[in-house]
Amino acid sequence: MTLTTDRPEPATSVSPTRRQLWLRSRWFLLFAVLLLLVGLLIAGLGGPGQYPPLDPRSPDRDGARAVVHLLEQHGLATRTVDTEDTLAAALAESDSTVVLPEPDLLSPTQLRRLAQIRRGSDSRLVLISPESPALDAFAPGITVATTPGGIPKSAGSTGVPADCRLPEAVLAGHAELGGLLYLPGAGDTGCYPRFGGYPLVRHTDPDSRELVVLGSGRLLSNERLAKDGNAALGLSLLGSHRQLVWYLPDYAAAASGAPAQPQRTLTDYVPEGWYWAGLQLVLAALLAAFWRGRRLGPVVTENLPSVVRATETTEGRARLYQRAKARGRAADALRQAARHRLAPLLGVPLTAGEPDPATLCAAVADRSDRPAAEVHELLYGAPPTDDAALVRFTDDLDALERQVRQP
Repeated sequence: MTLTTDRPEPATSVSPTRRQLWLRSRWFLLFAVLLLLVGLLIAGLGGPGQYPPLDPRSPDRDGARAVVHLLEQHGLATRTVDTEDTLAAALAESDSTVVLPEPDLLSPTQLRRLAQIRRGSDSRLVLISPESPALDAFAPGITVATTPGGIPKSAGSTGVPADCRLPEAVLAGHAELGGLLYLPGAGDTGCYPRFGGYPLVRHTDPDSRELVVLGSGRLLSNERLAKDGNAALGLSLLGSHRQLVWYLPDYAAAASGAPAQPQRTLTDYVPEGWYWAGLQLVLAALLAAFWRGRRLGPVVTENLPSVVRATETTEGRARLYQRAKARGRAADALRQAARHRLAPLLGVPLTAGEPDPATLCAAVADRSDRPAAEVHELLYGAPPTDDAALVRFTDDLDALERQVRQP
């Protein structure tokens, strides 16, 4: 080995540079940013802006903003009501359509009071997913279809033909109807038959007051409005009169008669002791960051005390191959190195780190006047069977390289 002479090292400043400060602190800054984002996410989980399904203000997939917006573009007046008194006033108006999503969430007393209101002439009441209490109050002739065991029948929303004479259904044709199934009373019209029931039933009294029962409001949602004839059916059912009134109460407060409770957020469910545990974890993280951030000084590079000759490294690797009897690995290493040296000399490009075998063998054979099969055996052949064969292979490969370099 050849020893190098000692040389004086240049003076190195112990003050960290801006790059060093950035490299040291970048992971802690990233952790702080992630912690802040998680905090903002948790804070926003229980915030306002959450709409129930089929809310006419909601742009979500299960909202009904799209159908209401289309009706408004056609000049229909729309509004929402959220109390029993305003709903009663809307039911008494003429030439109007009133929508009650999930009416069974109202109390039986409220249903009876609303059913006793004399509805305005030429009006329509749309009940979405009503069950027996709401049907008994508003439309005693319509019943929920049940199985022989008394279980209400329901069907998944899928496209089906109208198969009735209701003008709105005839206009829409094939549409997605499902949910609860109903049996119409005398003089009622049932559409889109499914499993012995109807997901859409219309009842009309002598004063042109209509009642439409829908087993599911999925066809009115923003997500499904553009499918099949959903848009045509929804616009026809809701837009046949001068104005549209949508009932959006606080069902929980209405049913219990108590004032609405403030909405609880995710942090309200976290036990108080967890805040102290979280504070301790933050302090521990800060102490760990301070401990890891301390340095005894900048890293100083030093020259190697000695230089190792390349032949010693080659001989060491050769001995390892010999001890492991890895003749194939040794031959592959020699072949790969030879291919990478010959390809640039002959102008053969490397594709994905290796030259094309056929092109390289043809170029070597042309330069060395050897058969292409012999060249291919040397550069891509089978591994040697013993040490003597490996030595002969090495000599042949070296002779081939010399012929190519000095033809």
